[in-house]
Amino acid sequence: MSPDQAGVFGVLRTLAKRGLDRRNEDGKQFVSWVHESDFCSCIDSLIADASLTGPVNVASPNPLPNREFMRELRQACGVKFDLPAAKWMLEIGAGLMKTETELLLKSLRVVPGKLIDAGYQFKLLHWGGACLDLVHGRFDCFLMADRL
Repeated sequence: MSPDQAGVFGVLRTLAKRGLDRRNEDGKQFVSWVHESDFCSCIDSLIADASLTGPVNVASPNPLPNREFMRELRQACGVKFDLPAAKWMLEIGAGLMKTETELLLKSLRVVPGKLIDAGYQFKLLHWGGACLDLVHGRFDCFLMADRL
C-alpha cells in the first residue's frame, strides 16, 4: 500500500471518503497488506541476502479480516459509518472496474514466513498505524498506534 492516488490504497481512500467503502459481505475474509516502506525494505533485504531463495511472501505479518481492515481505513479517513456490501453490489462495482468479485470475496491470509525466519524486522506491523501514515503522511503516527 502506498499513498499514490493511482494505486490500490488511493482507490480505497477515495471510496472511504465518499462513504462507499464497505466491508465485503460478512467481512470475515482475510486481507493481506504491506506498507510501501516495508515493501521496499524487504526487496532490498532480498537482494542483499542471497540465502533467501524461491518464492518469498512480501506482506505484513499481521493480515486481518476485511471488516477490521475497512474499519481502520474509515477511522483514518474520519468516516464514522459502515454498511456491508452485498454480493450483487460487489458484482456491479467489479464490472465497472473490470475486475472479478472473487478478488474481493476470497480470503487471502498471507504471512511472510521466510522473511520472519531470516530476522527481517517490519517497521509497520499493524494496519491501523500503517493506514494513518498513508492517509495523513505522518511517519510518527504509526509508532503511536502500533503501541496501543
